[in-house]
Amino acid sequence: MKKEFLLFPLILLLTSCQNQHNIQTEAAKPEGVCFHSSDTDLNDLFDWAKNQALGYAFDDDPVGLWYEASLPGREAFCMRDVSHQSMGAHILGLAEYTKNMLRKFAENISESRDWCSYWEIDRYGNPAWVDYYNDDSFWYNLPANFDVMDCCYRMYQWTGDRTYIDDPVFLNFYKRTVYDYVEHWDLELEKIMKRQRIMNTKDTTTGVNRFQLARGIPGYDEGDPGFVVALDLLVTIQAGYRAYSRMMMLHGDEMEAGKFLNKAEEVRTFIETVWWDEENRRFYTNVNKDYELSYFEPDHSIPYWNGTDDEEKMRAVVDEFVEQVTETPSDRVEGLSHLSETLCRYGEHDAAYDLLMRLMNSNRKEYPEVSYTTVASIVTGLMGIELEIFPPEMALSMGYYVDKYITTLPRLTPKTGWAEIKNLVVRKNNISVRHDGITSTTLSNNSGPSFIWKAQFPGTFDTLLVNGEPVQAIQEKLFAVDQQISWVLITLGPGNAFTVEIAE
Repeated sequence: MKKEFLLFPLILLLTSCQNQHNIQTEAAKPEGVCFHSSDTDLNDLFDWAKNQALGYAFDDDPVGLWYEASLPGREAFCMRDVSHQSMGAHILGLAEYTKNMLRKFAENISESRDWCSYWEIDRYGNPAWVDYYNDDSFWYNLPANFDVMDCCYRMYQWTGDRTYIDDPVFLNFYKRTVYDYVEHWDLELEKIMKRQRIMNTKDTTTGVNRFQLARGIPGYDEGDPGFVVALDLLVTIQAGYRAYSRMMMLHGDEMEAGKFLNKAEEVRTFIETVWWDEENRRFYTNVNKDYELSYFEPDHSIPYWNGTDDEEKMRAVVDEFVEQVTETPSDRVEGLSHLSETLCRYGEHDAAYDLLMRLMNSNRKEYPEVSYTTVASIVTGLMGIELEIFPPEMALSMGYYVDKYITTLPRLTPKTGWAEIKNLVVRKNNISVRHDGITSTTLSNNSGPSFIWKAQFPGTFDTLLVNGEPVQAIQEKLFAVDQQISWVLITLGPGNAFTVEIAE
């Protein structure tokens, strides 16, 4: 189900003479982003995650700015983990670190490795020895290139840094991935279901062959060596194509953008039709060694990467993995760490909160991904602070004159009476957001240019109060969530703060 956009959205333009609160416009405090709430458990969780994550960041090694994003002790960062830790890193002020690491992956894509990069890079800028022997023998999960592309686009969205759009190193990585990488690993739709599991093997006289099964794992499941292709590979291909299309549009190549937007839609349709098990109301998870669609366990890739536009199918997937997370707890933090944010997106706020608390008490909580994704899950998940991005073509077709809204939707559970995040950087802006329950939100533009705030609340309301004055609200149903929301749009200049709340 595609989201409907209003041609001329109602935007509330208030000036200083209209009951507007003014605040300090100074830059962010040295301590960076801060979180406070009435919930001591949530405060402790955020403080632990922030301190733990920042303890993994380094700036004095040959590789340049980097943070740990792999198994502890390796002193390295891998493609999958960086992609999943990037949002938390951005919140903590580590955007330049993420960009440096993503660029290292981009610059190391190579024909000699069949257009793979280095799966894992150490602090010296070399491929991590545990995953790499030579270009013929190394570890690599095939979703990685597409995961990195999706991450690059998200980081562009949140930073506005055109390095991701215009740097020849990044552009080469994107193009090599969607063309050469796809071709070398038989990832075209007409081939992917019949591809060979072991591909592109090279003769070697070294005697080091333990990577032959791992040189091109067609999914992120590393426990089963026999499958031909996994669902998460197809979902990341779709996400990668979609990201490439958006970046090409921003780069000015409309023909290439249109081509890959269509390809992304083809992959989505392929997933929704070929991979959907109608009898059991779930998606298959892989094609096994006998070239049969099979099911292993609930797959989280569909909701994480927005892999389907079918509301009923998405809801079925979410319900399935909510049951898995709540009824059969696991210590596999690699798969669970980023799911709280996803659970929030689909209205499962209590499950998200409980999962966060469980991860903090896990005996594997030192895995770097846990702390970084916990920060993201609190800010973009429970606090519901996100960006709604409008592609450039919408300015032409829909009349939009901005490329983004900063959006808020309080997702606090009854355990948290109020919560506030301060000094959050969104592109050139430094903002603060406070929720009082799920009925009142205050947003402050501490510094930076004006922006449009989409203030959202659960429920159906004809009006919302903006600094005490009633304003007509717009109603909308959330995708794959049995919930209506109401919202208004407000323009905030530098130094402005507004409070929007539900009328009693």
